[in-house]
Amino acid sequence: MSLPEPLRRRLSSFSRTVFTDSHRTGPQYPGDSADNEIISSLPLQMSLYFNVYFFPFWWLSTVVMLHLKYSVLSDYYKFILVTIMILASLIEVIRLYLGYMGNLQEKVPELAGFWLLSLLLQLPIILFLLFNEGLKIQPLERAVHIVFALFLTFQVIAAFVTLKRMVNKLATHFRLNEFAQLEEHPGPDFYSLGKEERAVSMAGRGPC
Repeated sequence: MSLPEPLRRRLSSFSRTVFTDSHRTGPQYPGDSADNEIISSLPLQMSLYFNVYFFPFWWLSTVVMLHLKYSVLSDYYKFILVTIMILASLIEVIRLYLGYMGNLQEKVPELAGFWLLSLLLQLPIILFLLFNEGLKIQPLERAVHIVFALFLTFQVIAAFVTLKRMVNKLATHFRLNEFAQLEEHPGPDFYSLGKEERAVSMAGRGPC
């Protein structure tokens, strides 16, 4: 299972625009190789690993608390909480899948999708559940929401750093390939072009 090709192209273009370091023109250190350098983030992968085990606990705790306080909530908040639980569950499954694929296989579009889902959707949802007192937040809910928010905050930062390294690696690899192609197929020499032009001009004049 992979992202649709149009979506991959859009995410790749977004990543090049946002995460490319214009000041970096090659490997950071002389011994670095654009092909052999490992870009995957171990801290990010560890966070995703623990997040996978924490999410069912968060979901179960939130559902149980919602069931216990459902009768005292207004109809407005009942609808909001049920909708948020459905959306958050779907987003989290997709988000964790993209995070694993993007980080382990060093795929920029997948990791960019993970970063956008974390920053623009999942984190605002968790902060809403954490700070909206109209939801009659219980102590257990507050505790699991805080842990979830910490996971998301760390993952947003770690994914941002990893994306910058991945995009810069791809940009460096592209430049190195361009240089290699120029060395294999060099263009005509400037001075030889000048000599050829003078020879053609002299031939055109003919003998006086």
